[in-house]
Amino acid sequence: MRLFRDLDDLSESVRGGAVAIGNFDGVHRGHACLAGALVARAQRVDGPAVVFTFDPHPVCVLRPNEAPPPLSSARRKAELFGALGVDALIAYPTDESLLRLDAGQFFAQIVRGRLDARALVEGPDFRFGRGRQGTIDTLGRLCRDAGIALEVVEPVEWDGLVVSSSRVRALLARGDVAAANRLLTEPYRLRGTVIHGAGRGNGLGFPTANLGRIDTIVPADGIYAGRALVD
Repeated sequence: MRLFRDLDDLSESVRGGAVAIGNFDGVHRGHACLAGALVARAQRVDGPAVVFTFDPHPVCVLRPNEAPPPLSSARRKAELFGALGVDALIAYPTDESLLRLDAGQFFAQIVRGRLDARALVEGPDFRFGRGRQGTIDTLGRLCRDAGIALEVVEPVEWDGLVVSSSRVRALLARGDVAAANRLLTEPYRLRGTVIHGAGRGNGLGFPTANLGRIDTIVPADGIYAGRALVD
């Protein structure tokens, strides 16, 4: 798995393959199903399987106060998609110039121009371009005109409801980490810097490691079992 943060750094080895575009926050079971179709389609066109995502989430640029707390960093997404067989992840640095592109411009400049995609794999609710004006039907028309294959992967359901990043966030927000993990491809993980706390753990006989600078959503207050890796 290779992680790219700039389209100018792309090598020819990640062009001319199958591409999936989206936020893919958390990399849940629905994303895994899409990744499976992406890898299969990449093999069919004899090219790489590439995930194109945005860092940060476009809402962070457009409406910062409404931005959802992230479930995963770009590096963690790359690890999770790599485990699913994807060859490369592009974490595009979201900026005003990108968000000004309409659907046709995004397709021409990014999908065809920079990625030289030979196939696209998306969900039925895919939206793209300025103001999310482009729909999956728009994408289908653009792909037909360009001779690019488009595969639409239906959502995955779990316990009768569609698996989504917002559903995972809601479960974590109320402290149901076990339920959230059932929707994810791997157990939810926090990343942060160990900092000094109030020292209450020592007094109780259970020393703790306090984390600061956490860049993803923190589950609701509670007592959790966890696992730490020490280098």
